[in-house]
Amino acid sequence: MPDSPPANTHPRAVTGVLALAGMQTLVVPLIGDLPALLSTSASNASWVITATLLSAAVATPVAGRLGDMYGKRRMLLVSTVPLIAGSVVCALSSSVLPMIVGRGLQGVGMGIVPLGISLLRDLLPPERLGSAIAVMSASMGVGGALGLPFSAAVAEHASWRVLFWVAAGLSVLVAVLVARTVPAGRSVSSPAGRFDLPGALGLGAGLVSLLLAVSKGSDWGWGSATTLGLLGAALALLLLWGVWELRTADPLVDLRVTARPQVLITNAASVLVGFAMYAQSLVVPQLLQLPEATGYGLGQSMMAMGLWMAPAGLAMMVLAPLGAKLSAAKGPKVTLAVGSLVIALGYGSAQLLLGSTWGLLLASLVCNTGVGLAYGAMPALIMGAVPPQETASANSFNTLMRSIGSSVSAAVTGVVLAQLTTDFHGRALPSEHGFRIALLIGSGVALAAAAVATAIPAARPVRAAAAPDPAPARV
Repeated sequence: MPDSPPANTHPRAVTGVLALAGMQTLVVPLIGDLPALLSTSASNASWVITATLLSAAVATPVAGRLGDMYGKRRMLLVSTVPLIAGSVVCALSSSVLPMIVGRGLQGVGMGIVPLGISLLRDLLPPERLGSAIAVMSASMGVGGALGLPFSAAVAEHASWRVLFWVAAGLSVLVAVLVARTVPAGRSVSSPAGRFDLPGALGLGAGLVSLLLAVSKGSDWGWGSATTLGLLGAALALLLLWGVWELRTADPLVDLRVTARPQVLITNAASVLVGFAMYAQSLVVPQLLQLPEATGYGLGQSMMAMGLWMAPAGLAMMVLAPLGAKLSAAKGPKVTLAVGSLVIALGYGSAQLLLGSTWGLLLASLVCNTGVGLAYGAMPALIMGAVPPQETASANSFNTLMRSIGSSVSAAVTGVVLAQLTTDFHGRALPSEHGFRIALLIGSGVALAAAAVATAIPAARPVRAAAAPDPAPARV
């Protein structure tokens, strides 16, 4: 069945719908309350978060490859199905197991963002592409900015199930709008080769082993046999997967393409940017909500915390066009380096601004401005170095690199805050020194990302496969 485009669409409408797709997940600030809500232990409740992380890591590169084979719009629509189903399962859950299943289903749909960014390359003229990519990349920040205070308000004043019903409704809306307004992009008459099932299973097993060890290592012990065994298994599985991908005719991820200097170094920078981005999202909410009696906490409610953090997410969307203009004038490599330096500046300013809500707001604004610049530049760098028929796969792999960086950031920041604590009425809370060290680490990693970005070589013209590439659909 051909993936035929709807008629009478407009570039701004396409960009708006795909940006909405990037905002489809709500930040749910319930993790601290989940044990009581689901009548389970804190350790079991943490799997609600871990399940999404693991399923998204496995599903994202698979969705990208299938998008290149069968059509990106079609895979966008397919990706909304587990998002809707997972949200409904979570809304109906009354125990931890169905909640974990639902959150895992939501993770399966996370390939929607890199698929949408890749589809923009097919649909938009070159003069519109940079700004559209920047807007869609920034949409993730806007989703968090709007979702956090909304989720906090619902959690405080209504049933937590409302959050998941809203997420389900938003996913349905995205599916309807994509079906009615988004063209198919490059026509796909038949799959380009066979789907690499062994590659998908190998990458999935390696990623699950790696991310499980990283995300649960602090609970199990970093020197425990389970953690070390999983890290060893991840290394072995990913090495074997790499050998397979280099030898198979139709790889899940073309490692020869990812080994091109522009792609390889961009992915390396993406890991570092993902790390730097996530560190502040772990530090700032805690500082805002810790009691004022600690001497450094700001005593804000969950709702107030969400409102204080919202402007930083919105700044990503507002400043996204500036990043696109910088990329057009100087190249996305410069934008990525500048964005990383701005993130480092934000962390540095936080060292002086920890004592007030306004200070943390300013530091968050600076950090998220840098994130918006960097996140808009990375897809542009990737798409400038890969053939059109591999756009979705390459973008999805880049998204995976950022996710790995975020996962490592969560582990490292968690270890720092768990080790550097202070006693507060018999409770061990992260100390001010611990928060400052975490911010310093974030700043250092952001500076490293800027240094790596400067090493990205200039883009060379990319030739498509031997067969002529179909003309993009008119928008």
